[in-house]
Amino acid sequence: MQKNARKNIIYSIILLLVVFLVFLYRQNQSAPKAPEPEKEGKMVITGKTMGTTYRIVYLDLENRDFTNSVDSLLMRFNESLSTYISDSELSRFNQRDTLAFESTYLPTIIKRSKTINQATSGAFDPTVGPLVNVWGFGPEGAQLKDSVQVGQILRLVGYDKIQFDEEKTWKTRKGVYLDFSAIAKGYGVDVVADFLESKGVEDMLVEIGGELVAKGTNENDELWKVGVNQPSDDISSNDIFSIIALDNRGMATSGNYRNYYYKDSIRYSHTIDPKTGYPVSHGLLSATVLAKDCMTADAFATAMMVLGTEKAIELQKKQPNLDVFLIYNDSLGMQTYVSEKLKPFVSYIKGQN
Repeated sequence: MQKNARKNIIYSIILLLVVFLVFLYRQNQSAPKAPEPEKEGKMVITGKTMGTTYRIVYLDLENRDFTNSVDSLLMRFNESLSTYISDSELSRFNQRDTLAFESTYLPTIIKRSKTINQATSGAFDPTVGPLVNVWGFGPEGAQLKDSVQVGQILRLVGYDKIQFDEEKTWKTRKGVYLDFSAIAKGYGVDVVADFLESKGVEDMLVEIGGELVAKGTNENDELWKVGVNQPSDDISSNDIFSIIALDNRGMATSGNYRNYYYKDSIRYSHTIDPKTGYPVSHGLLSATVLAKDCMTADAFATAMMVLGTEKAIELQKKQPNLDVFLIYNDSLGMQTYVSEKLKPFVSYIKGQN
């Protein structure tokens, strides 16, 4: 009898455990679960601006098409800062000595350019415009002059010859000419990204002519990834050298391997040194810069192409908010330099360093 009683107690305990486990399972099944993060409403819009193209990818659950708004915004932007539009705000300043500001674009870019001009010890200088034109990379086409003419034009170069206050800008020397082509596309990217943010868009990749801003994540809830081109003289080549993941940053690349020409067997690059007045000649092939905004990245990328590899690395180390990916040639062939904080975000295409 006692033996049977013990068995009954054991069976009862087991039954109670089974009932309890079933209860827990059902409670777990019926309990509301936290929703899985979703990324829907992928939109892609494209167009033309600033003599190049734009491509914008953004996530919007309302599937809103901002193409017309972006085109209108960039048209106003171009009407302010283009040197190719004869009556743009910038062109009218180049034709005069003083101009009252008519938009927010011109004073913003003039002020930022001064800051970066000082930070780069003059390597970035929008007053280099007359030399860009003389060497055949401006709106008037090739018109290469002799060294005496270059020396004369060099007297007009120097950002200290541009002054401004809250209402207007003026020149301290007649004939000074501004060209913001080394910073304007980056600024345009920022303007478009700010517009999309104002519409409630949090996840986007904005690109104009190769300059980019990434915010948030893509449709797979991953950081946006963009490619850096393999330096090549072949204008039709679009081979990717490496991939960079952008964590809420702007990115710009400047290079000397495509925009150039030969005259009398001499290769002339579009990057002009503001101090010498001549196209640069060094081993730095490509400078990719990441910054908090694309305007900053764009200008510093140009400055680094002026400076060359060693001085570009020195400049980056003085700017803790910048990261760089440099591709250069030395006696051992093609090499790369990646700033320390950027390394975890860089991956190389098979066969590259």
